[in-house]
Amino acid sequence: KRGLYRKRRGLYREGLLSDDGFRLDGRRPREIRSLRMRLGLFPRADGSAYIEQGNTKVVALVYGPREVRGPRSRSAPDQAVLRCRFSLAPFSGPERRRPRGGEGRGSDLALRLQQSLEAAVLTHLYPRSQIDVYSDGSHCCTGTTAAALAVLDAGIPLRDVVCAGSAALAEGTALTDPNGAEEAAVGPGLALALLPASGLLALVQLSARVPCERLEPVMEAAADGCRELHRALDRELRRSLRERHGEV
Repeated sequence: KRGLYRKRRGLYREGLLSDDGFRLDGRRPREIRSLRMRLGLFPRADGSAYIEQGNTKVVALVYGPREVRGPRSRSAPDQAVLRCRFSLAPFSGPERRRPRGGEGRGSDLALRLQQSLEAAVLTHLYPRSQIDVYSDGSHCCTGTTAAALAVLDAGIPLRDVVCAGSAALAEGTALTDPNGAEEAAVGPGLALALLPASGLLALVQLSARVPCERLEPVMEAAADGCRELHRALDRELRRSLRERHGEV
């Protein structure tokens, strides 16, 4: 398996960037993948969002704020408790199969999702309550962004919409929002969750070794992707609100 993985990486590594500086899918190094989104698809949930970013598809649902279920010790007297679940849905990527090790990886992604949302949700407005967030997908960054939109759709106040993005280093160039082929070639790199209005970093995770002198460009590439994603989401949100409520 290791030999096959190295062979795949070698095949993909060839021609990741053209002589003109374009990537395999025609994007420039700092461009994000194409984006589609919809809000309010599931009327039984208090908030819901669907994001399609390239070949990644994510659905997020929010229930609450509502009374804490279970023992009172689970509640916080001065804020709401965020309970997050991240499911690895087979429909979320180009290969329609259940990822291996789904439960353990899902728990890790749920923790990252909770940490990212806690930086944005104004939980102090809802003491002794809970907010349940469910995200179904395969990509942590897209799932985090979808969850933040679902929270917004539920009418829960946010400091800012959390935008999550990733970047990888290929042939000495930092690539924003790498696709599946690029990740197979260079491996996962850096993921971060950003509150674009304030520039606050909600989460930073490095999943591959990056030389110190290359770390800053990779972080900036991921942050650039978050800011571009924020602009795209703003356009899509305004369009969605016009369709649902008239002029905005």
